[in-house]
Amino acid sequence: MTRWVPTTTRKYAVAIYNYHGNGETKLDLTVGDTLHILEENDGWFRGFKLRNKSVKGIFPTSYVHIKQAMVENAGKYNETVAPKEPKVVQEMTTVLREWGVIWKQLYVDRGNDPSSVPKAGKRHSMDLFDTVRKMMYEMIDWRRQIMSGTLPVDELKELQQLVTSKIDFGNRLLGLDLVVRDEQGGILDPETTGTISLYRAHETATERIQREKSMQGVQRSSQTQATSHNLYVVVKNFVCRVGEDADVFMALYDAKENRFISENYVVSWSPQGMPKDIEMLNNLRAIFTDLGQYDLRREKICLLCQIIRVGRMDLKEADNKKFTNGLRRPFGVAVMDITDVVNGKMESDIEKQHFIPFQQVSGDNDFLEGVIKKVVSARGELNHKGQGLWVSMKMLDGDIKQVRKEYPHLVDGRTAVARKMGFPEVIMPGDVRNDMYVTLVSGEFDRGTKARNKNVEVTMCVCKDDGSVVQNVIFTGAGVPPVSEYKSVIYYQQKQPRWMETIKVAIPIEDFYGSHLKFAFRHRSSMEEKDRKEKIFAIAYVQLMMQEGTTLRDGKHDLAVYKCERNKPDEAKVYLSLPALDRQGVTNNNSKSTLHAGNLTLSKDSFQIQTLGCSTKLTQNVDLLGLLKWRANPGNLKNSLLSLMKVCEVSGEEVVKFLQDVLDALFNILMENQDSDLYDNLVFDALIGVIGLIADRKFHQFHPVLDTYIREHFSATLAYNKLMVVLKYYIDNANERDNHESLLKAMKSLQYIFKFIVRSRVLYSQLYEGKGKQQFEAAVRHLFQSLNGMMTYTSDSTVGVQRVIKGAALRYVPTVIPDVITVFDPKELSLLLWTFCSHLFPDYNKLLRRKSNKSLLLKDFINNIPPDRLVKQKVQCMNNIVHSDLFRLSECRGILLPMMMAQLKKLIERKEEMPDCVKMLSDVLDRLNRKDVGPIHGDMEIVMKEILRTVIQTVIFMDRDAPLIGSFVACMTGILRQMNEFHYQAYIDAFPSRSDLLDFLMEIFMVFRDLVSKNVYPRDWVVMTMHQNHVVLTAIKYFTQTLHKSFLDENNFEYQCQDREGDCQPFLDKHMIMLWNNFFHLAVSFLTQESLQLENFSHAKRMKIINKYQDMRRVIGFEILSMWFNLGQHKIKFIPEMVGPMLEMTLIPETKLREHTIPIFFDMMQCEFATRGNFNQVENEIITQLDHLVEGGRGDDQYKELFYRIISDHCQKHRYLRQRGLYFVDLVNRLLERLLDYRTIMNDENRENRMSCTVNLLNFYKEINRQEMYIRYLYKLCDLHLECDNYTEAAYTLLLHATLLKWTDEPLITTHDKYPEAQTHRQLKEMLYYDIIEYFDKGKMWEEGIRLCKELASQYENETFDFLNLSLILQKQAMFYDNIMKTMRPDPEYFRVGYFGQGYPSFLRNKVFIYRGKEYERLGDFTSRLLSQFPHAQPINKVTAPGPEILESPSQHLQIFKVDPILEERREFRGKPVADQILKHAPCW
Repeated sequence: MTRWVPTTTRKYAVAIYNYHGNGETKLDLTVGDTLHILEENDGWFRGFKLRNKSVKGIFPTSYVHIKQAMVENAGKYNETVAPKEPKVVQEMTTVLREWGVIWKQLYVDRGNDPSSVPKAGKRHSMDLFDTVRKMMYEMIDWRRQIMSGTLPVDELKELQQLVTSKIDFGNRLLGLDLVVRDEQGGILDPETTGTISLYRAHETATERIQREKSMQGVQRSSQTQATSHNLYVVVKNFVCRVGEDADVFMALYDAKENRFISENYVVSWSPQGMPKDIEMLNNLRAIFTDLGQYDLRREKICLLCQIIRVGRMDLKEADNKKFTNGLRRPFGVAVMDITDVVNGKMESDIEKQHFIPFQQVSGDNDFLEGVIKKVVSARGELNHKGQGLWVSMKMLDGDIKQVRKEYPHLVDGRTAVARKMGFPEVIMPGDVRNDMYVTLVSGEFDRGTKARNKNVEVTMCVCKDDGSVVQNVIFTGAGVPPVSEYKSVIYYQQKQPRWMETIKVAIPIEDFYGSHLKFAFRHRSSMEEKDRKEKIFAIAYVQLMMQEGTTLRDGKHDLAVYKCERNKPDEAKVYLSLPALDRQGVTNNNSKSTLHAGNLTLSKDSFQIQTLGCSTKLTQNVDLLGLLKWRANPGNLKNSLLSLMKVCEVSGEEVVKFLQDVLDALFNILMENQDSDLYDNLVFDALIGVIGLIADRKFHQFHPVLDTYIREHFSATLAYNKLMVVLKYYIDNANERDNHESLLKAMKSLQYIFKFIVRSRVLYSQLYEGKGKQQFEAAVRHLFQSLNGMMTYTSDSTVGVQRVIKGAALRYVPTVIPDVITVFDPKELSLLLWTFCSHLFPDYNKLLRRKSNKSLLLKDFINNIPPDRLVKQKVQCMNNIVHSDLFRLSECRGILLPMMMAQLKKLIERKEEMPDCVKMLSDVLDRLNRKDVGPIHGDMEIVMKEILRTVIQTVIFMDRDAPLIGSFVACMTGILRQMNEFHYQAYIDAFPSRSDLLDFLMEIFMVFRDLVSKNVYPRDWVVMTMHQNHVVLTAIKYFTQTLHKSFLDENNFEYQCQDREGDCQPFLDKHMIMLWNNFFHLAVSFLTQESLQLENFSHAKRMKIINKYQDMRRVIGFEILSMWFNLGQHKIKFIPEMVGPMLEMTLIPETKLREHTIPIFFDMMQCEFATRGNFNQVENEIITQLDHLVEGGRGDDQYKELFYRIISDHCQKHRYLRQRGLYFVDLVNRLLERLLDYRTIMNDENRENRMSCTVNLLNFYKEINRQEMYIRYLYKLCDLHLECDNYTEAAYTLLLHATLLKWTDEPLITTHDKYPEAQTHRQLKEMLYYDIIEYFDKGKMWEEGIRLCKELASQYENETFDFLNLSLILQKQAMFYDNIMKTMRPDPEYFRVGYFGQGYPSFLRNKVFIYRGKEYERLGDFTSRLLSQFPHAQPINKVTAPGPEILESPSQHLQIFKVDPILEERREFRGKPVADQILKHAPCW
């Protein structure tokens, strides 16, 4: 036999079959079990399941699948394995296992007896079962795709996002823990993540899941984050019986506005049903770019395909040389609604194909525009006869450069790019365009000498003034090369053809000036011979540039059509001398016929086009043109600048399109113009106008454009001087009304003004090697001095405007920090900003004066801003400074942080602007937790000393439902987490007296206890809760040291202590006891909180918590143990108050903790015995508390055994406690046995068993003389009887309590919950009697009711003289007599039942009971009822007592037989004629 060999590579496996091994050495397997393999031997493995490492065994190699794994500590006892899989796959595996368990349970619940499950719950369980099954199948499929390793990077990224989103959604649906992730979808590690970041990640995850519940589909959220979007389309096939060459034009179409919104993608198709360019076969790809947010929100957007046939006039004509070929004729359209794809409601997948049905034109008179409208508005499916296009599509985010980079497998050099008609939402610098989209709209042509209407073909070309054609500037669409002339579609014999064909004209800037569009009209004949004779019968043209230098305006243009009198039209100079637009001819000439030149005469024909310009160099705005060409007319410069400001205020579209040119012009004016007094302020105002335009929400997406311009294109090296001069002028003259508007705009534009200043200075420094540095720094310093001075200005007449300006300054001054610190000393800037902030908070001036040696700027500062104004803006200003790069520098934080914390403290104490205050504090802590901020030891000391106590007190007094409670608790947790041992000690030492320290410890213990008892976070925020617990536990360990050192005296708790100033302060014993009590209650509350009860969690969750935090219950338990024994002789002061909490701690099901903490009770017994001579208080408290705790779910058989063994061992060794202690231990053991039975049986459906168990327990309490507990269970038994309608038994049960009471006015020791009005024995007994009489009445035991009525009547008549109640009770008694004689009562049967054998619970085991049967219930019915409750019981048919073989057997035996009550004849009835009704119930009398 071969030997077992340790495995080296095959370490990790997954069970793929179930395996049930026979024998102790074999390991049972279930499909999906993960296994750690230790050894192998001839087809067998030896190892263990990762879920249960304690059980090792062997299993066949063929039953498992080996997976690659990472091995740590190979070959050692602590060897660990983990699969080599992507983290997302590992998470998916864990999730599938966890969901699988729940799914199986849902299946079981679904199969329950319908009668036991409500219909609504049953339906919910079925729906949830189906939902989980669907999610699991999806997860399995996605896992397979990821594991295949064949997905492109972009698709893998999208799939991972989809997976994490589905996991989070499923966890919320199933009530599982919330998973917190980073921006990439990875799971956050609490150990490396800051507390604030962790809290915010929880908030973000919760909000994201809520959104996903209401908005299915994950693509929309990703699309809306980008500024540019693209539709990627792949043409898979085109099936259409054209019979000739065809051009397929694909474009995006707005069905509501009835217009195209993108360029065409053109595919030339051959008659053979494939692309003309054979290389394009299976490579027909296009991307429609520049889609913005508005496009995503369009009500209805379609992918529209127009098919243009290229061939004969009529397809019915024979294919021979007699007929004209190459004519472009309409053939049909295909339309698909892609609205849901574009806006993300429908998932776009490149693997999914869509069929777009084809609709052919019905006749020669059908315009394509009409067919499009008809198909778009059609409802139902078209009769396409299988003809159409197959396409796949996918939405891609980002501009075209980004798309090419991120999706290289989709978008490459051969992918056609079809841009949106018009500008994108963002025009980046360097994106130079000079396009014009020309649409041939319609025309009207007289037939002339023709018998029928003409077949008009329009030929368009771009010509220069000399008549030469500009080559290759006309684009019919993406995917085909440019052409020099474009020929329109021909509509057969139409007088008013309507083309609606759009072509792009892309002309270089140098050719745009002096160019025009020329349109030639020609009749085309179907016969080749006739067609050759047809010449151009008319022309039209339009200039691209207007006389004032602007481009042709967007919109429709009616062109003048000139009839050619000869076969050949005149040269360009002839028709260029004529008006181009039809309205010009009408305006300038009364009659169209009078317009002619050469052989051209203005005809009655009409022709309309529509143009749309997309140029980043040419404008249609005259005012803007004047600015861009300011050098040509310098005298009009002032008007141009004023016009620019007006344009910025009214409509900024044209300005942002030419943003780079406008900024270049402004800075050129600023630099080149010598008249500074005249133009510098105007240029500055124009500049802040442009910056303000970009800041507008409408143009917010142009911020990157402006940033790119400053970074890459800005070149004004001396601009910083003039900009600072003008800005300082406005700030210094803030009190002047005329400057208020400009100053407010300047404050709002402060960020970009400084960007220009800094960039200009950097360029100058690079050019001149740092020259002028001191002058620049002085100018910056003076500028900030002016800014600080502005905050002191006050004027009653302009207080409202000044408040707005100061508010803007508070908001925007921090935005200049990132740029300023690149050219200015950060520490000095911190002092300047500190000064700036000092004006916001007048109480801080004293501290500033102490810093005056660092900066001479402080001596003249006078703060005139009232503290109750602009508070929100002040806090936000400081918070913006926190977010700046300045706060990253340690020396700058040392200047700013004390002031910030001091002000936050005051605001929080006054409860002003609490949301902003807690946000700022959170941001400070978050920034300090980052790795790039350097050492934070001193910073945390500042934060700790200034604001920790305030935050703690805020948490104490804040309502637990308050919206900000979570944020404040996170801040407190964050501060404590970042404190080290030095910080804790420094904080403790900072208290001036011991009484102050005691107050603090009371507060911190109180808030900790409240947090662990009532968690402020949602139930599924387990990560945050465990993180908080870990921090609280660390803090408790530090504070217990203080508690031990400062508040524990070996002699007495009451002593005199001196504070730091030498004053004596008496320390009261009760305060000390209260402090220690608070500690013990806190520690027990921490230990018993729900989130730490690991045994209630799944194996995976339990192991995850233990691996990260260990079992924190054990740590705090040992801390309690240590602190208890440190109390020494003071323990007696905490007895019996601490018995309950300690008992609660020991009941936690953690063996090691129980073994170490149960001895505390013996120590308590010793302590009380040494002081009082007995341990009655400990005994009573343990019994009382055990009753409540065990009933509440605590404790088990292991605890019973441990308690008995440990306390017994200690008692055995004690000289004086041995006998009394062993008796007590036995008492507790018997009590626990009964309490555990009671808790178990209370969930049993068998009410008789519950009654028997309750009787067993109350009899025990009666036996040990625990009257309060005895009475408590009497009422529980009474309630059980009432549930079963056993009114007579319920009455007898209450009567047991009544017999314990006296007919006296002795006050009750404790009031009863059911009878809170009763204060004396007499009152309670009277109330009980009335209830008992009522129950006897319902149970038809009137004889017993009469006996109690007599007793009550005697009390009313002879003791209390309450004749009114006497009358009522006598009436009740009379009614009972009447019922006895007149009401028929069935005779009940009685049964003797013996429960024999060890298989019964202890309260039934080997015991005999007498049962009263139900009405008309006989022996057979009663026996069947009991056997149904104990289906495994064996009937005993003998009436004799069973022997030891039955009594000691592990099975159940049931002995049932009928018994009859013995009627004792009453002496007074002898020899008298007594009615049967009375005799039957004589024993009751």
